[in-house]
Amino acid sequence: MRNFARRFHALAVQLGGLMIKVGQFMSSRLDVLPPEITTELEGLQDEVPPVPFPAIKALAEQELGAALETVFESIDETPIAAASLGQAHRATLRRTDREETGLSSVVFKVQRPGIKAIVDVDLAALRKVGGWLSRIRIVSERADVPALIKEFAQTSLEEIDYLNEAANAERFAADFADDKRVAVPGIVWERTTRRVLTLEDVTAIKITDAGALRKAGIDPAQVAPVFASVMFDQLFTNGFFHADPHPGNIFVTPARNPSGQPPWKLTFIDFGMMGEVPSKTRSGLRKLLIAAAARDGKGLVAAISDVGVLVPSADTRKLERAMTQLFARFGGMGFAELREVDPREFRDFAVEFGDVVRSLPFQLPENFLLIIRASSLTSGVCSSLDPKFNLWDSVEPYAARLLRDERGNVARDIAAQAVNTATLAMGLPRRLDGVLTRIEEGSFEAADPRLERQIARLVRTGQRAVAAVLFGALLLAGALVRRDDLVLSNVLMILSVVPLLYGLRPRRR
Repeated sequence: MRNFARRFHALAVQLGGLMIKVGQFMSSRLDVLPPEITTELEGLQDEVPPVPFPAIKALAEQELGAALETVFESIDETPIAAASLGQAHRATLRRTDREETGLSSVVFKVQRPGIKAIVDVDLAALRKVGGWLSRIRIVSERADVPALIKEFAQTSLEEIDYLNEAANAERFAADFADDKRVAVPGIVWERTTRRVLTLEDVTAIKITDAGALRKAGIDPAQVAPVFASVMFDQLFTNGFFHADPHPGNIFVTPARNPSGQPPWKLTFIDFGMMGEVPSKTRSGLRKLLIAAAARDGKGLVAAISDVGVLVPSADTRKLERAMTQLFARFGGMGFAELREVDPREFRDFAVEFGDVVRSLPFQLPENFLLIIRASSLTSGVCSSLDPKFNLWDSVEPYAARLLRDERGNVARDIAAQAVNTATLAMGLPRRLDGVLTRIEEGSFEAADPRLERQIARLVRTGQRAVAAVLFGALLLAGALVRRDDLVLSNVLMILSVVPLLYGLRPRRR
């Protein structure tokens, strides 16, 4: 495995471009890949062979339309990072720019010369492979490969557009503006183009550098659940997420003045690869997380269907049984615990339910590739921070919060329905009184002389039905919000007595 990783490392460096992205992804999967592979590929997270500075300088001056000496007060020709798509150098802004932006030390990021051609070749090869895969029935039944490649191509091309990355950074910063756990570098728009990006220098401790974290008084095991929670917020709440959260793109920044503030922050960089979760998919993901935390096999399968991973016509009864048994045996285990499970248990489970899983019409929705990538990298980084990290410890409190939010939404819906029903109930006697008036005036023609008694009976029945609905709605709403708002809960329950007494009053003959 180590030899394989070395050969792949050399190949990725030689080919560059998207192949390095594949290596970065593999190097971060400490939760599923052996250390012989992840350790060997770890260097791809931070560095590839740098481009000589004269080539970087020429491209930057062409983009900015000025000599770098006139743009920056100073610039370090030795790169602080050489990545797959670009190269970064430290620089100092001139006085006028410092006054306008409030920034002094910046990172000057320049696209690798010729990277657009490399990406185009990689994507052309990927489309060729995708065409071959589309002819394989088992693949074509599971995914629309051309659509997936189109999505990946769009993301890759956006990643080499630094104006797009700068806009993404500002949107991400706005999402976390009130969150003291997260920091985002500021953008110097006056020194930014499609191939040049100038941003605040936020270099700090790499998130997986355990030695540096401990030296700064930060326990890596305490960083893992915070990182997981921040990624959950992006995927399940904001719907706009960092799709490339490998360790090279996240710093842990100790607080300069920790009094009254968190002792450290997570600083995200490199916003070229971002994803968006449509509202319908986000709702399904929230249900999936809640079901997983509750070890609810049936709920989990329903959520998978909502997300679009299962074809709506699929018969899910056997899969529900499989998920229920899976939770019963392995639910709540961390990756370290799962590694200690006898492999024969996994084999027995696969034998029993493998045919069920293979026979179900799974599919991969177009917008799901980046979600899977972000989730996988999150899991890997957390396992690197804490080998005993148990994702359930982060999932369960987060799911409980989502459940409270969902319950609050249900209570609001019930309250709104109660108001609508009450409005209808108040208007119903007036409408029926109009009908009765017309009957009394003789302007309402009826062939049956018993119609008046029937209408009166209908009025009483309708009023009782409305009273029953109002009673149940107010009582249920009060019960749902009781844990979160005791005062509102008591008010709703007391109000429910009014329609109850009205509905139980004696009928007048």
